[in-house]
Amino acid sequence: MSFWFWRGLRKGMHTTRYPKASETAAGVTPGRPVTTQFASVQQAALAAQVCPVGAITAQDGSAHVDLDFCIHCQRCRFGNSPPMDWQSDYEWTTLPHGLRRYEPLPRAYRRSMHIIVVDAGDCGACLHEVKQLNNPFYNMHRLGMFFTATPRTADVLLVVGPVTENMRVPLLKTYEAMPNPKKVLAVGACAVSGGIFGQSFVSAGGVSSVLPVDLEIPGDPAPPLAILHGLLVVTGRKAPVGYQSSLERSA
Repeated sequence: MSFWFWRGLRKGMHTTRYPKASETAAGVTPGRPVTTQFASVQQAALAAQVCPVGAITAQDGSAHVDLDFCIHCQRCRFGNSPPMDWQSDYEWTTLPHGLRRYEPLPRAYRRSMHIIVVDAGDCGACLHEVKQLNNPFYNMHRLGMFFTATPRTADVLLVVGPVTENMRVPLLKTYEAMPNPKKVLAVGACAVSGGIFGQSFVSAGGVSSVLPVDLEIPGDPAPPLAILHGLLVVTGRKAPVGYQSSLERSA
C-alpha cells in the first residue's frame, strides 16, 4: 500500500490534454473499421461475410462500414485476410441520418452544462464508459460539464441502451421535464440503431424511435473520449464528423 502512495505523490495526477491536444495514450480508443478498397470483389465480399451484425456491405471491390451497427468485434481486422483498414481515432460524433444542419447550445453553456444520463436498457458497457468521464484522467469538470440527477436542471439528455419497453415512458418523462434549450445524445450502437437487440416488441430499436435525437455517438461501447467529443459538439467547441460549419471553433 505504501508503495502506491509514494508512487502517486512522485508522479502526480495525469489528466488528458484533450481537446487542446490529441490524446495518444495507449488504450484510450479501440479504433474503428473504415471503408476499405480491396484488390478484388471477392475480398470485399469476404470482409462483409465475416461481420456478424451486417455492418459491412460489399460493392465493386469496396467494403463499406455502417458504424451505427458496428459492435467493434474486430473480426474484420483479425479474422479476415486481407484485413479491413482500421483507424485509431475517437472523434466519432455524427448527425442523425437525414439531419443536415446542427445548431449547438448557446455559448454560455460552455462554462456550465449539466447532463442527465438515462440507462434505457443498456448492457452496462456504455454506461461504464460514461462513468469514466468523472475520473481524474478525463475530468470533464475542467470543461464545465457536470452530471445532474434531475431533468429540471439538465441541458443535455445522454441516453445509452436501445430503449426497452419498460424504459420508454421514463425516458419520455425525463425529456419532457427538461427546460429548453435541450439536446439529446444517443451514445453507443444500441442507442443509435438498436445494435444487436434491434427493434422488437420489447425494444424500440434506438432512441430516435422515441425522441428527436440531435447527435449520435457510435461504438460498442463508445470510449470516454468519443463521448467527450460529443459533449464538446453540443456547445459548438467541436464539429460533428464530416460537418463543415463556421460554428466550429477551437476548444
